[in-house]
Amino acid sequence: MMQIPRAPLLLGLFGVIPFAWGALTYMNGDLQAWGAANLGPRFVGPYVQLFYGSVILSFMSGVLWGFATRTEGARAATGYGLSVLPALWAFFMTGGGPVSAGLNLMFGFAGLLVLDFAFWRWGLTPSWWMALRGILTALVLACLAVGVFM
Repeated sequence: MMQIPRAPLLLGLFGVIPFAWGALTYMNGDLQAWGAANLGPRFVGPYVQLFYGSVILSFMSGVLWGFATRTEGARAATGYGLSVLPALWAFFMTGGGPVSAGLNLMFGFAGLLVLDFAFWRWGLTPSWWMALRGILTALVLACLAVGVFM
């Protein structure tokens, strides 16, 4: 397995910041108050995680769609069909309260990792893709778990 290139690794880790910020503001009342006062209530606690998580699942649908363009025929049709699932999941499953929406986001990101693996096995992703996606998914799930289970 190749080493993850620096740019995708750093950008991916920076992309985890809103999830981590949400977890930190969920666990620390003073930090949540500061964030709500200075950034707005939508940008603290589970609210930032839920909104941003929906955006990221939709973004990842686009990434998978791009990978599907690397193949043809039935495999391409399957790839295109699978690529829209994360966005649809985010749209239909993140309503309701923050706990159920957060849990559904966790299932969405876990499911996305399964899709990432399929696209990787089909040779449509860079060789380092699963190493990157495994790290990022573990971090995202840990951050979302704070809002769901604490």
